[in-house]
Amino acid sequence: MLNLLDPSARLVIAHRGNSMHAPEDTLESLRQGLALGADGLEFDVRLSADGVPVIIHDSTLERTTNGTGAVAERTLADLRLLDAGYHFTTDGGRTFPYRGRDIRIPTLDEALATFPGTPCIIELKTPTATSAFATIAAAHDVKGRVLVGSFHDEALAPLRGRGFHLTASSTEVRQLYLRALTLRGAGAPTFAACSIPPRFRRLPVPVLRFARLLRARGIPTHVWTINDPRAALRLWDGGVNAVLSDDPGTMLDLLGRTPRRAVSPLEPR
Repeated sequence: MLNLLDPSARLVIAHRGNSMHAPEDTLESLRQGLALGADGLEFDVRLSADGVPVIIHDSTLERTTNGTGAVAERTLADLRLLDAGYHFTTDGGRTFPYRGRDIRIPTLDEALATFPGTPCIIELKTPTATSAFATIAAAHDVKGRVLVGSFHDEALAPLRGRGFHLTASSTEVRQLYLRALTLRGAGAPTFAACSIPPRFRRLPVPVLRFARLLRARGIPTHVWTINDPRAALRLWDGGVNAVLSDDPGTMLDLLGRTPRRAVSPLEPR
């Protein structure tokens, strides 16, 4: 399938797009990440009040848009009126280069249509988004290029046995953690990839031990969110297959893959 599932690969995934340099989880940010040469895109999915899957990380609107309140309480029409580049800044708030430039909260349908053939890691932020996600995924025939994850086991459960490639659920990660600590091996994983952070709830995660255990089973390990070049190199050297980064251009350069310029129809002011 996907290069995302190749246990021998060294990959760079654009985390919420080129999100260190453009408003996260927007088509502009995703477009920039892909234009740089990232091996895939990662983004988050929630449900609007009228049941439309939209791409946004937070449950509320304040951090990334000029709106307020819960995403789940706004219709798609309401969400589309908001400026999703409103708060983006790279200089501590002195300038806002994407404010007022028609950057909107995209729908899942738009993203899949805009980037056909692109490998994607999609995080379902709530179990309520699963059914609508599955419908749109089927309409775009993307099962072969999409890896689906969630912090909520119940968001992934309805997708099992339906041809989707899933990351390890929270329960599966906890089980793997115990096996790693007791040196019992990875067992027989039922997931296609393991996507983990270096720390979870302030506790260190034995990422490299996970990677060794899973590689023996032919399963790749992805780590998020990695923006430090030294950390990225240590992870790749230790057997991690992909880093999810807000700064994919820097990560690509580490691999000797000179990033292409983030060609975009919208240049920052």
